[in-house]
Amino acid sequence: MLTFKQLARRFGLETNDVDLSQPIDPALFAEIEQAFYCGQVLVLRGQRLLPKQFLDFARRIGCPDPHVIDQFHHPEHAEILILSNVKKDGQPTGLADAGTYWHTDYSYLAAPAKATMLYSIEVPEVGGDTLFANMRAAYDDLPDAMKRRIDGMITLNIYGNRDDLDDESRTAASALNKDQWAKMAVVQHPVVRPHPATGQKALYAVSGTSIGIVGMPQDEAINLLDELKAHATQLKYQLRLKYGFGDVVLWDNPSLLHAATLTDPKFPRTLHRITVKEYTSAKAL
Repeated sequence: MLTFKQLARRFGLETNDVDLSQPIDPALFAEIEQAFYCGQVLVLRGQRLLPKQFLDFARRIGCPDPHVIDQFHHPEHAEILILSNVKKDGQPTGLADAGTYWHTDYSYLAAPAKATMLYSIEVPEVGGDTLFANMRAAYDDLPDAMKRRIDGMITLNIYGNRDDLDDESRTAASALNKDQWAKMAVVQHPVVRPHPATGQKALYAVSGTSIGIVGMPQDEAINLLDELKAHATQLKYQLRLKYGFGDVVLWDNPSLLHAATLTDPKFPRTLHRITVKEYTSAKAL
């Protein structure tokens, strides 16, 4: 039986009782999976993993999907994206400043992300935290009139951060090249999504990729999305996660927004990231 510590009000769990480098039997994995769905953010502290071991564990959670930014794929395992502010011979070794705004991973794809997993390899002396906002709790707390208004609404989504479109900005979405942009399309997702596994309703992608609402004038749609974002990212819905060396962090994309915090380049930070996708598909335009 695993022991978990609560990290924030209403969500977030951590444990020191799991060693992912060892075989995980079905009963133990069931405990991990249940904690993942209950906690929405799950931290497995103090791991010592080879890239293949990390990938093997991710495959038990879902189907890993390589990130569109392929120049920073792990050289042996394309499903792993290297996040790093470290440079070697003047060249970046990974993707720096990724996701430094409120967003939901892969909400710009027709088949969105089930979970994102980070393995912390190099921890900065200062900074490098991730912020999470609980979209399940935020939806639950909405007035009934707002729930009736938004249930059934469909957002339009495209890769990027609608609040910062300057590719040179550290809070814009990581820049894509021409070939990578060619893989992108506008997709539709509901403003309110029942969770694929639990059925619990949550706000979905109200920040980041959502650029409009079907059948609604653009200015009105953005105002509504901004209102929902402001509500959902209040401090009472947030968790600020600090990483330790070797931590594996999983989070539940259908029920969360998250944002990386900016790190001073003089403090090295390196993580391996794997995102696994849901098996259902939304509609691509």
